[in-house]
Amino acid sequence: MADAALRLTALAQELLGEPLPVRIRAWDGSESGPPGAPVLVIRNRRALRRLLWKPGELGLARAWVAGELDIEGDLYAALDLMAGLLWERGGEAKDSVHPVRDPKLRAAAKGLLQLAGPWPPPPPPPEEVRRRSGTLHTKRRDKEAISHHYDVGNDFYELVLGPSMVYSCAYWEDGGNLEDAQRDKLDLVCRKLALKEGDRLLDVGCGWGSMAIHAAREYGARVTGVTLSVEQAAFARKRIAEEGLTDRIEIRVQDYRDVRDGPYDAISSIGMAEHVGSVRYREYADDLYALLKPGGRLLNHQIARRPEKDESAYHVDEFIDAYVFPDGELAPVGRTVATLEEAGFEARDVESLREHYALTLRRWVANLEKGWPRAVKMTSPGRARVWRLYMAASALSFEHNKIGVNQILAVRPAEGGGARMPLRARDWKADATGG
Repeated sequence: MADAALRLTALAQELLGEPLPVRIRAWDGSESGPPGAPVLVIRNRRALRRLLWKPGELGLARAWVAGELDIEGDLYAALDLMAGLLWERGGEAKDSVHPVRDPKLRAAAKGLLQLAGPWPPPPPPPEEVRRRSGTLHTKRRDKEAISHHYDVGNDFYELVLGPSMVYSCAYWEDGGNLEDAQRDKLDLVCRKLALKEGDRLLDVGCGWGSMAIHAAREYGARVTGVTLSVEQAAFARKRIAEEGLTDRIEIRVQDYRDVRDGPYDAISSIGMAEHVGSVRYREYADDLYALLKPGGRLLNHQIARRPEKDESAYHVDEFIDAYVFPDGELAPVGRTVATLEEAGFEARDVESLREHYALTLRRWVANLEKGWPRAVKMTSPGRARVWRLYMAASALSFEHNKIGVNQILAVRPAEGGGARMPLRARDWKADATGG
């Protein structure tokens, strides 16, 4: 009798203390759960062994990446429903469960073991980062982490991001498309930096060269872009040559800590600081401060998390760390502003673009789903599944204010404290003269 789905829903309710809000379809064809709800498809009972071995997020992620779990119906709705049940129950709920002492939970765990099949669990999918040794955020380890994330094929990123090849949130006006919104974001950065003909701009974490090209072509800046990704650098150099801007833009495969040819008139850091890590963030701020001339501006565009009541309790998301951004860390925006000011900067403006990133991520997911067969061929089924889950879940996190993204405009004060900015700068018009 095919009854795996019915048994699983009963066991899940026993373990979680409440009914599953999604329908389950099991490997034996059976279904159970609320009619009309998104369907969690368990294609293989190996998924259960993964969950028993690694309960929670990492076990679920491994089963998803391996193709043993899938969702039919609205992906966003399913993630929303399951997030409240599985990912957001909180430390207190976890601490209150004692399966060894609770006979009901022991019985439920035994039932899962019977359904899961022969031990041991399968190995992690090949897309998972292997455990890394050594000190966090050394130059070598950072380079390896960046390579894991970005060196997966420029064609794959072009499919997801679109022709703009901008891998950070766009800036949405009413209506408009992704390309227009990404162009508007790059232009917003240039205006905040008050770039003008001949200015030297350092673009830290330059990606595929989009910011560098826009600043050079539209504002006449002379740009140095640095990245740790060999594939990004090759793609950016090709684009720059096609634009006829090789005399204005230099792309280096270089760690930001090794840049020593300042001073620059301005620095842009767009979606890069998330890789720096808390142990290095003050060093990052000090280095950028030293590279700016007095009166020069820094535009730091960075994802932020909500503050913890106990900051020592913060831990990196297991799925993100294992499959997306190895060693990446998020900080509250207030902590980032404080660190920049501790390094000597004056923070002049902070703008939240949280809703803009949710809109951007939904467009990227749509691009990936539309080009799914090509995406799988360009990378692997597991890698494509990583990106679909990561981007869809991130869109929901931005929408629900679990995380945010902010542009922080900071100035290295000139002699006497002058910031060389207009009294009211929010229209981001031409820079004021004098200090």
